[in-house]
Amino acid sequence: MGDNDDIIEHHVEEEMEKKSGRSHAASSSFLLESVDPSDREAHSGTQSSHRLLAYSDALISIIATVMILPVAHTKVEDNEELRQSVQLLLTAKIAVYLMTFLIVSVAWAAHIRLFQVIVRIDDCLALLNLACMMLITFLPYTFSLMATFTDNVLGILLFCGCVMVIGVIQSLIVLYAFSRPFLLNEQIQISENQNYYKHHILQVIMRVPIMCFFASIVSFIFFQLSYVLLAIIIFLPYISQCLKWCRSKAIGQVEDTPDSMLFYTYLPNEPLSKERVEAFSDGVYAIVATLLILDICEDNVPDPTVVQKQFGGSLIAALQVYGPEYLAYFGSFATVGLLWFVHHSLFLHVTKTTRFMGLLNTFSLAFVGGLPLAYQLTHEFPRNSRNELEAIQISCVIIFFAGIFQLAIWVVALYNEQETLHPYVRYGGREHVFMLAKLALYPCVALGTFFLTCILSKFSAQIFHLMEITVPFAFLVLRILVRIGLALLRLIFCPDRPDPRTVVEEEGDETRVPFNALVT
Repeated sequence: MGDNDDIIEHHVEEEMEKKSGRSHAASSSFLLESVDPSDREAHSGTQSSHRLLAYSDALISIIATVMILPVAHTKVEDNEELRQSVQLLLTAKIAVYLMTFLIVSVAWAAHIRLFQVIVRIDDCLALLNLACMMLITFLPYTFSLMATFTDNVLGILLFCGCVMVIGVIQSLIVLYAFSRPFLLNEQIQISENQNYYKHHILQVIMRVPIMCFFASIVSFIFFQLSYVLLAIIIFLPYISQCLKWCRSKAIGQVEDTPDSMLFYTYLPNEPLSKERVEAFSDGVYAIVATLLILDICEDNVPDPTVVQKQFGGSLIAALQVYGPEYLAYFGSFATVGLLWFVHHSLFLHVTKTTRFMGLLNTFSLAFVGGLPLAYQLTHEFPRNSRNELEAIQISCVIIFFAGIFQLAIWVVALYNEQETLHPYVRYGGREHVFMLAKLALYPCVALGTFFLTCILSKFSAQIFHLMEITVPFAFLVLRILVRIGLALLRLIFCPDRPDPRTVVEEEGDETRVPFNALVT
């Protein structure tokens, strides 16, 4: 019965979306009829922005993820201490990867917000967007220069120059779109405050280029402070909101125009396009899964002369040498695939994505992007060595944080569950406990594996590979385990309480029994 109800609910939602689509089309045709003939002719040369946005999301997700390759391909010799090598990596390549991922994600979030205002494009807007994408994809190179030549200001000047030009291009996009209102969001088209919108959006867009301009000047005077200014860019929305709150406490609440809270606010609950968040995330997961096989194709194909001389022409015997690499690949791919599966399940139940949820999703994806590094480390060192133990523990840390930030997205969604979640997964809903168990599985398993490898260091490799093998089977039986656990809790703490599903069927309504009522 529960599954049928879910199907019916989804059908109802689809019908509502179709009706809203028809009403949107009708209103669009009404707006089109109300414009001048010259504007109507220009409108006929426009098209939907869906494909342009899909291309932009794919491009940004690729450029954000491939920066892990220099980190993953850094060779550590057997006679080197992995801990010292990781410390060197953290000061250079890993820091560059994380900063690149976060900065590129900030640029992607700005792109989302811009094209939530602009819903249609023409040839001019498409070309301006391509110029913006070209500069965004150049940002990782500037970061590489900054990491390689830490005492030279050229890298930071190139980065700041790129960001300032990106800001100018985005400002041109805004000015061009507002000069042709039929390209804008319907809500802005019918608004009487279009000029206010335009100035407000331009003001928000130019904040980051202005920060980079100051950082480029400071780099000639005090080099380290320029990095601090660049780091502030990542958290600029939250710093701005905090300063605004402090100002309201000091001088009183400043009244805003009614429209000012609709677009380009710095509130944590400002909506982001759920479809684009999912597309960007899918791109990152797909690229990470693909990068794993590149190392197999590059390093684990034996040379024919070696096969002939050392293995007597037996390819099977030659491939047996690479057994640990194959095991690490399948385990890493399963981890990436299951983290995507959890992410897919989470956003299947989310109805609205907010700015804060997008930030947590970015942190999770940054650690997912580090899984190729974990794959490289887990099979690179001799068995039962100190380096192997530390490599496995680093892999557990990466998996733990990738999963814990997914769980944090769920917690934030529960905080505003009336706006962000479907009713059947809200607190006390039918699927609430199952979704919580699904999200908590990887963080708990990774944390348990980390401590087990600390205690049983001689069996660290076996414990880690056992974890990678058993987790997929745990997902298969998770729903059964959750139902058994709930039944046991109900039997222990509430033996006289009837089954909530039976109560629902008898009453014939949508009354839900909260989970806390079952365990108290």
